[in-house]
Amino acid sequence: MVPNRAGGRQRTSPGRAAREENRPCQDAGGVAVPLKVSRRQAGPDYKQTFAKYPSQSYLCGMGESSGDVYQVQDPQTLKAVAHPLRIRLLGALRVDGPATATELAARFGESSGSTSYHLRQLARYGFVEEDPEQRDARERRWRSVHRYTSWSELELGGTPEGRAAVEFMRDRQVQVQAATREAFERDRESWGPEWIDVAGMSDTVARLTPGSVRLLYERFTAMVQEMEAQDADRPEAQRVAVHLSAFPTKGFVR
Repeated sequence: MVPNRAGGRQRTSPGRAAREENRPCQDAGGVAVPLKVSRRQAGPDYKQTFAKYPSQSYLCGMGESSGDVYQVQDPQTLKAVAHPLRIRLLGALRVDGPATATELAARFGESSGSTSYHLRQLARYGFVEEDPEQRDARERRWRSVHRYTSWSELELGGTPEGRAAVEFMRDRQVQVQAATREAFERDRESWGPEWIDVAGMSDTVARLTPGSVRLLYERFTAMVQEMEAQDADRPEAQRVAVHLSAFPTKGFVR
């Protein structure tokens, strides 16, 4: 039985966060952090939250090659993906692999003209590209270029435009977490007693320095990667959406 943790009251599944250039990695392209995750639709935007975040392991991770992480360094680029439909398109490509504008349009209830336009915008800023393995010459297939998106809030939050984009991405991460939990609750009985017992959320409050919070991200990421490697060939392993967040607070948040 997993102990409940939420200021002593609830359970939590933290997510994989890591550092890029000594900074916690932010990822909201899909935006949660899966490891081998669920066989079921984790939320309205993706079928399986993130497969070793390629598919999406949206975990921004230590130990990943620099080619896996898109380090956004200007507000305009982050703003390009900080869009309600574009962030879902990118998440879908990272989670489920290459797709056409028509396939994505059907998935999200949009017109193919709309998804085609927004895919081109994502390509313009380096988030997606045409899949070299085109199945049909009549319509191009798109794929994500990176597994993760990372940015420095200190660098990008210096302008109103950058702060707005960062806030959008943070909000998106929270929405994905909520959608994942809601999807689990809808399909709760299909998971069986072992998954029901370990699934959940928890939280705590501790007195830490910024350096300790960085170390927390690093150690957590390393542990997740170790466990994922350990479970790689186990048939009972599923994709699991893992979230980790840390914010300083000046008192009880009502």
